Amino acid sequence: MQLQPKKVKYKKIKKGRLKRLTSNTALLKQGVFGIKAIQAGLISSKNIESARQSISRKTRRKGKLWINIFPNLPITAKSVGVRMGKGKGSIHNWSSKVKPGTILFEICGVSLKTAQKAFKTGSAKLPIQTQFYKITNLNFSIYR
Repeated sequence: MQLQPKKVKYKKIKKGRLKRLTSNTALLKQGVFGIKAIQAGLISSKNIESARQSISRKTRRKGKLWINIFPNLPITAKSVGVRMGKGKGSIHNWSSKVKPGTILFEICGVSLKTAQKAFKTGSAKLPIQTQFYKITNLNFSIYR
């Protein structure tokens, strides 16, 4: 199962440029552990799916896993023997633009050691450099 949008307004769009840093997605929102992107890049839906599979296998399907990126950028390609010109090629795959500092995956409900092993194997499937990230100061408030 590959991730891709159900419906898009424009089928073929330009890739654009990658930004330097991000701040709004740099914190964990749901989980306790996560992997953070160190460098910018394009992550395809196949990369996301293979990383998700390896993480869920290492955790033995325990805990809850969140994927914080979605491939909504169509990547086009022409076949090998086609000459220059004649327009843009058909959609080859879907990718996601990732800025440095973006949290890619989050997990909770597993131990620290298990999460580190799982994210190490998962980050090996991604084309960019990542680092393990965890919540250091847990502040739980009870609202009445």
